[in-house]
Amino acid sequence: MTCHVLDVKIRHLYISPGHNFYGRANQPPGEHPTIEVPAIECIAGRGIKGDRFFDYKENYKGQITFFSQEVFDAMCTELKLAGKFPGLSRRNVVVDGADLNSLVGAEFEVQGVKFRGMAECAPCHWMNKAFAPGAEHFLQNRGGLRAMILTDGKLRAEQ
Repeated sequence: MTCHVLDVKIRHLYISPGHNFYGRANQPPGEHPTIEVPAIECIAGRGIKGDRFFDYKENYKGQITFFSQEVFDAMCTELKLAGKFPGLSRRNVVVDGADLNSLVGAEFEVQGVKFRGMAECAPCHWMNKAFAPGAEHFLQNRGGLRAMILTDGKLRAEQ
């Protein structure tokens, strides 16, 4: 399988110690913080050190998640959002310059770390609470990318 080296800019990196939405159907959201960090440590097959999905389960397809800064900016314009930040999506890596949907089923590399795109991060009703009513609909088919980590390494935000 060909591995695509992505020419992207990492805008933000986020981790969270616990689940606020995942697995909480018919319950109120959790209150675990989304923490912006300058770098994350990716561990092949396990996830991101310090994140809620680290060692979640073997071969988990969402060991790391990606979100598009361009999609976030377009959503803010469309929904007239102010004072929101992309970390509210609960995705780990916010990038500029990638068509994330095209990476489903593909191996790709960012800053020397290799990943396999597994599935779209399909938005759910929680996006309307996190951002604003209409966010879930806006994010259909552009909610981000769930991926497996294939090699160990660090990702760093580029401001």
